[in-house]
Amino acid sequence: MISFSIKKTLLFIIIAFVFVNCNSKNTKKDNISNTLPDQITVLSEKISNDANNADLYNSRAKLLLSVNKINDALGDINKAILIDEKKPDYYLTLSDIYLAMVQVNKSQDAIIKALSIAPQNVEAYLKLAELNLYLKKYEETHQNADKAIEIQSLTPKAFFIKGFAYKESGDSSKAVRSFMKTIEIDPEYYDAYMQLGLMLSIRKNKNAIDYFNSALNIKPKSIEAYYALGMFQQENGNPDAAIKAYKNIIVIDPKYKQAYYNTGYVYLEYKKAYNEAVKSFTEAINIDKNYAEAYYNRGYTYELMNDFDNARKDYKMAMQIKTNYQKAIEGMNRLEKNK
Repeated sequence: MISFSIKKTLLFIIIAFVFVNCNSKNTKKDNISNTLPDQITVLSEKISNDANNADLYNSRAKLLLSVNKINDALGDINKAILIDEKKPDYYLTLSDIYLAMVQVNKSQDAIIKALSIAPQNVEAYLKLAELNLYLKKYEETHQNADKAIEIQSLTPKAFFIKGFAYKESGDSSKAVRSFMKTIEIDPEYYDAYMQLGLMLSIRKNKNAIDYFNSALNIKPKSIEAYYALGMFQQENGNPDAAIKAYKNIIVIDPKYKQAYYNTGYVYLEYKKAYNEAVKSFTEAINIDKNYAEAYYNRGYTYELMNDFDNARKDYKMAMQIKTNYQKAIEGMNRLEKNK
């Protein structure tokens, strides 16, 4: 049996929630992001008319950070703090900016400063928990998340962070309970559904499908949810459902090469529909001319179709792109033996 590179584990970690706003109720993120330049312009006009308004600088700093204008964001938040050094929210913004600059110690110092001003600030404890999670300091992660819960018992993000810490430290049972508590408090918490789906996928538990679908109900255009769903269906004997999931990705993003590649693999490996497999691998190659794995798998499909000339061309191209590509070398060796 040929081992294909598409056989990827579902153990990828969705950690994008760390250090960004984890409010999973925001289902209009794409639309909002399109208006950010206009929002920045509006804030700039307001600042020009009210140059001593610290809140305006803080708001613009957050927007500038979201569009990766880190130095400008740092300048704005420093102005806000210069105007009013007693606002904990400003230091939390500063923490996010330092983290984007990969200055972890300064990021932590800014959070601690916020807590020195407002010892009951839930958001500060959550950010400190996130930071400790990033540093793999799981005991400190739980301590800070628990502090947030102590101040505000129904804090879904705190339970989500704890769930992630349990997951990373290998306690899957507690992780599941924490993620379940998250969605009990907030039924719209997308990331918790994704984590539950991924954890059940590892166990080949079909309930994973329900969690991925719940995630898609919250974010109907989530490529990661469709991809995880497609992989689960693919690995558990449901090729048609897998293809459907990958095709939904293509509708959302016609240039998402992995969706074409996965579709080709399902046609090749599970359905033995070689013509369809060739079409899908070709689509992936059209998007990325250096997609060595797609060339290899298309070549192998041609080999199975006894189209040895095209198989040889694709194996050669795969080896040209990826030096010492073992699978392509083995493919060429098979063709030489069958001459």
